Amino acid sequence: MKKTIIIGVSLALAVALVATVAFARGPGFGRRYGMGSEYGHHPIPGLTTEQSSQIQTLRESFLKEIEPLQKDLMTKRNELRSLWLAKNPDQAAIAARQKEIFDLQSKLQEKGTNLGLEIRKVLTPEQLAQLPAFGPGMGFGPRMGFGPAMMGPMGRW
Repeated sequence: MKKTIIIGVSLALAVALVATVAFARGPGFGRRYGMGSEYGHHPIPGLTTEQSSQIQTLRESFLKEIEPLQKDLMTKRNELRSLWLAKNPDQAAIAARQKEIFDLQSKLQEKGTNLGLEIRKVLTPEQLAQLPAFGPGMGFGPRMGFGPAMMGPMGRW
């Protein structure tokens, strides 16, 4: 009897563990949320291996470049949250921290835009002509998975 109970509990725990791992990524991932490809942007028709390599290099460079800005932004947001949670919130400190956050967000947007423009330089005129087929605003820029606005669900971490 004890052996049966131990086996049953072990199986239940194993199923729970598998389910936890399976659902660990949560909403916001996959084809539906990722806009059609593993990198979060529409695939470009007719990309050559060289173009794909160049775009990947640009993207990796971009991600390395913005990493310190993202970390700083997260730190500033946590500091702002702490300022708001104080017994007597300091209005000047909150306003200063918000300005710092807006400045960081602006830098990230600018870098995302620059990445999009660099990627466009890699594409042929025929490939560029097909970009509008994805709908308005579906070019390469900060809202297409390259910039901070698409770094997490609804642009948040």
